[in-house]
Amino acid sequence: MPELNPETDRALADAFRGEWGRIVASLIRLTGDWDLAEECAQDAFTAAVQRWPHDGVPKRPGAWLTTVARNRALDRVRRHATEERKLIEVAAELARDPDEPAFPEIQDDRLCLIFTCCHPALPLEGRVALTLRTLAGLSTAEIARAFLVPEATMAKRLVRNKNKIRDARITFQVPSPHRLPERTAGVLAVIYLLFNEGYGASAGAALIRRDLCAEAIRLARLVVHLMPEDNEARGLLALMLLQDARRAARVDEAGELVNLEEQDRSRWDHDEIDQGLQELAAARHDQRPGAYCLQATIAACHATAGQASATNWTRIAELYRQLQRLTPSPIVELNRAVAVAMAEGPEAGLELVGALEETGALDGYYLLPATRADLRRRLGRRAEAAADCRAALNLVRTDSERRYLVRRLAAIWHEDVPEGAKMGKATDDNGGAVLRQTPAITDPPRYGDGSP
Repeated sequence: MPELNPETDRALADAFRGEWGRIVASLIRLTGDWDLAEECAQDAFTAAVQRWPHDGVPKRPGAWLTTVARNRALDRVRRHATEERKLIEVAAELARDPDEPAFPEIQDDRLCLIFTCCHPALPLEGRVALTLRTLAGLSTAEIARAFLVPEATMAKRLVRNKNKIRDARITFQVPSPHRLPERTAGVLAVIYLLFNEGYGASAGAALIRRDLCAEAIRLARLVVHLMPEDNEARGLLALMLLQDARRAARVDEAGELVNLEEQDRSRWDHDEIDQGLQELAAARHDQRPGAYCLQATIAACHATAGQASATNWTRIAELYRQLQRLTPSPIVELNRAVAVAMAEGPEAGLELVGALEETGALDGYYLLPATRADLRRRLGRRAEAAADCRAALNLVRTDSERRYLVRRLAAIWHEDVPEGAKMGKATDDNGGAVLRQTPAITDPPRYGDGSP
């Protein structure tokens, strides 16, 4: 195999990110065969690896790849077609000139593919896995690592979900207008769950999986591009951009957590913040913002604060109150408790946390005892705070967060915390991880003292 040069390697990487889902979607529509579509798309990229170093990168890499993939599909259909009419139809479609000025049907194909992958008949993990495989182009091994299961297990799940689409005759199309709102919500939820797993991995050594964050943002941009009037799609894109903008400052060079108050805000991606604010502004066309727009507004409160002490916690607490009324969730309520504690003092927040604990809704969720630990620490109740911190340590699943909690436990006995002091630090925003299937929201408290 010829050796790639930097220019060719970069062109291949760009083409894969931009064209994989486009090509697969169009081939699925034309052939109705998910496996065939993926195999032919893969063949096209393999051919590019072999030929581009010698022949040079085509002027239109996407058109080149589409032509090769379509030709591969046509060859396969010719060998296996049993109905002459079907062969003629597919051959005519696959023979279209990919150098035509526009591909409106391919744009629609990607939207159709997103809705097909996220059909409510499929289990949540199946929706996420199919989206990662077909739209994002992740390998089965990569998806298996994200779900913390063996590759063979994930391969079987992917096959099972593809078969369910085929056997249930789920149509490859955007739902009718009266079903669009309910189906769009499912699509956005899958994209946000994917982002959450990248922003705060559910387990393992790395807190942040940048590849998953990038793919989620890319998919959200695609949905906004194809459905520009959907306010919640724009709200979700704004939310993820505003969260992702803090990525570089959330961990230090050693991979350790850095709390929000101590983050170097000059390392935040302010261009990305501006993009998020623009998307949020564009989404504000109605008087009743949805859940993603509310969460994006909360994220904007953090992103636009020049320093932690300037964060408008009163505003954030009110936004969480609105979010809780719109989409009741124990995690949203936990976030509201932290915001109230920031605005009014730890005693007020601890009262809300205690009421939430009595419901049992967050049993086993480590951020509940971690938040309670920090509130009690700030009230000078060190022994109780230490017990809470140990309880959180028994529940936490990522190595970086575990180390952070260990440091917080040690600090409980060494910090001088005035009795009744208000919480002076800030939380950062993060969402529940997709594989844990924790409800995703903007700012789950990170131990109450501002870890990201």
